[in-house]
Amino acid sequence: MLKKLPHFLLIISLFILSSCSEKQILSDQETKWLQGQDTIKVAIYPFHPPYQIINKRGNVDGIFTEYLELIERKIGYTFHENIYETWPALMDDVRKEKVDIIVEMNPTKKRKSYLNFYAQLFESPHVIVVRKNASYGSKIADFYDKTIILPKDYAILETLLDRHPKLKFVTGKDDLACLQKLNSGEYDAYIGPKAVVHYMIRTKNLNNLRIIGETDFQYNSGIAVYKKNKELNKIIEKANKSITRSEKQAILDNWIFNVVTPFYQKTTFWVVFSIATIVFLLLILLINRYLKFKIKERTEELQVAKENAENSNRLKTNFINNISHEIRTPMNGIMGFSEFLNDSNLTTEQRKEYTDIIINSSKQLMSIIDDIMEISKLKSKQFKLQEEETNINELLQKLILGFEALAQKKSITLYQENKISNDQSLVLIDKLKVEKILTKLIDNAIKFTSQGSVKIDSKIKNNSLIIVINDTGIGIKPDDQEIIFNSFSQSEKEIARTYDGLGLGLTIAKENADLMGGQILFTSTLDHGSSFSLILPYRPIIQTNKKNMKKDSLESLEKPFKHVILIAEDGEVNFLFLKTILQKMEDYKFVIHRAENGKKAVDICEENQNIDLVLMDIKMPIMDGYMATKKIKKLRPSLPVIAQTAYSTAEDIERALAAGCDDFVSKPVDHKILKPILKKYFSFFQN
Repeated sequence: MLKKLPHFLLIISLFILSSCSEKQILSDQETKWLQGQDTIKVAIYPFHPPYQIINKRGNVDGIFTEYLELIERKIGYTFHENIYETWPALMDDVRKEKVDIIVEMNPTKKRKSYLNFYAQLFESPHVIVVRKNASYGSKIADFYDKTIILPKDYAILETLLDRHPKLKFVTGKDDLACLQKLNSGEYDAYIGPKAVVHYMIRTKNLNNLRIIGETDFQYNSGIAVYKKNKELNKIIEKANKSITRSEKQAILDNWIFNVVTPFYQKTTFWVVFSIATIVFLLLILLINRYLKFKIKERTEELQVAKENAENSNRLKTNFINNISHEIRTPMNGIMGFSEFLNDSNLTTEQRKEYTDIIINSSKQLMSIIDDIMEISKLKSKQFKLQEEETNINELLQKLILGFEALAQKKSITLYQENKISNDQSLVLIDKLKVEKILTKLIDNAIKFTSQGSVKIDSKIKNNSLIIVINDTGIGIKPDDQEIIFNSFSQSEKEIARTYDGLGLGLTIAKENADLMGGQILFTSTLDHGSSFSLILPYRPIIQTNKKNMKKDSLESLEKPFKHVILIAEDGEVNFLFLKTILQKMEDYKFVIHRAENGKKAVDICEENQNIDLVLMDIKMPIMDGYMATKKIKKLRPSLPVIAQTAYSTAEDIERALAAGCDDFVSKPVDHKILKPILKKYFSFFQN
């Protein structure tokens, strides 16, 4: 029974879908003709509410707009809309046959001679409108000595001129303009469709007007098509006939307040309701049996999903708890030894020792925060590549020099075997991300190697840049090798034991490698060491002859002399910190100025032409660093501006550079990073 049930349900579903789907109303020949038309132009005058109107979003809306959209769905074709600001302009194009269809037009004897009319949805009597205090009578003949205002080229004007030649008319732009002039007292009366008049009076605050009577003329507007276009007439006629009474009524009910019979009092409702109830009960019986089978089938899957969700939640909870623990560790060192520094009995050696502990704890805390922020952005795909010209040999040498002290402290040999020639070393790559990946890998290699060596191999092979970090450390357990790159895969104890931190280093390295189109591979043997390989696409840059440039650069070196630096910084502590860093650099003499906000920085640069460089904080009162940099660059385009801010994501760097900053340094500012940046802009600066 259960095996046959899905087939039965499929048959029912196909029957329902086929009965609900719209039948094809056009012949193959008509469809082919329609598809061969590049544009069928439709004239639209959207200033005749509620038939056509511009809504609050600036789109054309109304009764005939919805009706035209329904026709388009029926025939599977979208017309090209020509929207007119005035009715006379539309009529001029109609006479010149520049359009194919007119969406809303009232038939007259003259118009019927060359147009066919469809979709005349309803009749609305033309009414006479006057001001509330007027007493002219309620028939057209009562207005022979009055002035009536009507829109130009409207059908009612043509009809009245033919039937009542004694009437005196003036013309206006449209219904609203005519009613407004009547409301202000310029003219005596207006004649127009009852639905339009009610809509205008209600929505346009024409409170001084009233309807005093109906005429014998009906507004029976429809969709007009040129008689000579026989194919188009056939298509519109078929589409119009295919539209049901309920579809028409739904459009009218949406725009006109009609008194309708309650649905529960209609015979068709009860017939449909009875059939639907029977079908529904049958379906319930069949679906109930089928669902019992599916529920049983899905129970096991849901149980597995529940267990996975609970496991994921537990791992993330452990991770959050570990964050708290890891942050408190360096904070304890910072706060505790900061208090010890207040002891006046400290020796010089003790003070230096405590200061070093505070500095190292601060760096550890910043590293933890950076890792958390970076893994969050990597997981949410918020990073963008910042590719630049990079000398990979120089980058590797810089990293090795940076880790030499740590390796020597553990009595480990750190060395390099480089197979990348100088001609191959210049590449286009995201330098910061490569440096971050290699830093994580080298740091792990040294951290988990107690004796032996750490070797860095580098080479170019098969259009790939390959950098391998080999160590003779403790290695990785086989069970852990499958999960080593997962950020939430280890328990708190395993994180602390294996990574001495949050366990995010390898995750960040892998995510960055993936982002650059590369990969990280590794092999590891327990108690014998590990080998991590960073493989990236090799995109070389052809090096130009820089001998003359180097010669000119050497000739420009001079002995240190005073240079003027402007520090734009609103924070007192941050300013003193930057000032102290600059004053402690031995190879220069600087005159330092300060601006507490961006506006003051601009004023100082404008007044003092001796400013040689600006250290620009981004977040400042009155005027921020972005705007200040733009203004300074307009005044002095060649003046170097270095952004210094706590906002250090790729987007922040990109925005700072877009504002005109020449370089970027993150807070807290490291003198080892600031010094090379200054060196780029001051030729006298020497190591």
